Amino acid sequence: MRVHVVSDVHGNAEALARAAVGADALVVLGDLLDFVDYHDHGSGIMGAVFGADKVAEFARYRRGPRTPESIAFVRGMWRDLGTDAAGVVREAIRDQYKKLFTAMTVPTYATPGNVDAPELWPEFANDGVHILDGETAEIGGLKAAFVGGALLPDDAVLRNNGVWRPYLRYERDMKAATDRLPDDVDILCSHVPPAAPELTYDVVARRPEMGSTSLLELIHRAGPRWSLFGHVHQPLARRMRIGRTECVNVGHFQRTGTPYVLRF
Repeated sequence: MRVHVVSDVHGNAEALARAAVGADALVVLGDLLDFVDYHDHGSGIMGAVFGADKVAEFARYRRGPRTPESIAFVRGMWRDLGTDAAGVVREAIRDQYKKLFTAMTVPTYATPGNVDAPELWPEFANDGVHILDGETAEIGGLKAAFVGGALLPDDAVLRNNGVWRPYLRYERDMKAATDRLPDDVDILCSHVPPAAPELTYDVVARRPEMGSTSLLELIHRAGPRWSLFGHVHQPLARRMRIGRTECVNVGHFQRTGTPYVLRF
């Protein structure tokens, strides 16, 4: 069995179509959408909606501290879209999803990341695409468990701007999902890594992302053969072993265009 695994696709539909070639199955670990393209300000959903110049200024503010000026600029961007800002963004999201789901030409098992709108996925998924979150599926005789989304700090409040809401969840919600999973899991598939410092630290951003303690507990409890994830684009360690489990960051697919190949 040859399974190609990708994460952090961020709009790269052409590479996603190539990733299906030669695979018996495709596993997609989220972040299908290219919402803000920091490499090409004219691309992505915000590039399509606002144009490259405004996105370049937005990116400049995002690199700095959160200030009244930066907050006012971002709020002004959305306000300038008018009363149907949510509809404009939603259609741009749909345009990307049409291309991305069309690229999934082999049996596909997918879970959403934080840069996704999972409530829209059923509109685009064909019969060969299995949408999974807090659920298991059999792939080539092995049991694969899927957990989507990224983490929100327990003391944080996710503000709804009425236009775009990332798929974020508290650790307690992640734990509720992992507690439902059986102990005979062979492959653990998630968007975020388990909470191990080597796997969560981004060497370019020079800060750790949030890893899940619930995923780590599941690894200790169930001991799957593999834990596969993405989210951290430039990790300190791309792989490490926790007990009998091989933990692998499958890579920033938007930039590499190369899937991680799992054979069994």
